[in-house]
Parts: sequence; structure tokens; C-alpha cells
Amino acid sequence: MNILLFLLIGLAAGFIAEKVTGAPMGMLANLIVGVIGAFVGGFLFGLLGLAARGLIGSLVTATVGAVVLLFIVGLVQRRT
Repeated sequence: MNILLFLLIGLAAGFIAEKVTGAPMGMLANLIVGVIGAFVGGFLFGLLGLAARGLIGSLVTATVGAVVLLFIVGLVQRRT
């Protein structure tokens, strides 16, 4: 059950990050970006000494990580 919740949070975070950044993606890309964003957000929040608590905290962490990930990907794409 935890993996299903993790995937749903990743999907929601990817969708929110897509809307924030304006990067058009499909559902699978949203899922992938959201799951990777959860790890990125967890790493960044850990560096700042912040901890996500509960469902909303996990969603915020994953969304912030996904937005950062899409921002970095956008920068790399512009350079090539």
C-alpha cells in the first residue's frame, strides 16, 4: 500500500510541477518527474534541515523537487 501512495503522490507532484513550469507532459512523464522529484525534494529539504510530515508535507516536498528537476532539465536543454 505504501508504494501505491508513493506513486500517487509522485503523479500529483508531477502534474502540479507541469502546471507551475508550463512544461507539457503526459501522465507517465508526470509520474516519473514526480517520483524523481520526491527524491530530489527530500535531499534538498534534508540539506535545509526540514522534514516532511504527513501526506501534505510529502506532496509539497515532491512538488518542490519536481519543479527544481524541471528547471534544471530546462537549463540543460537550452545549452544544447
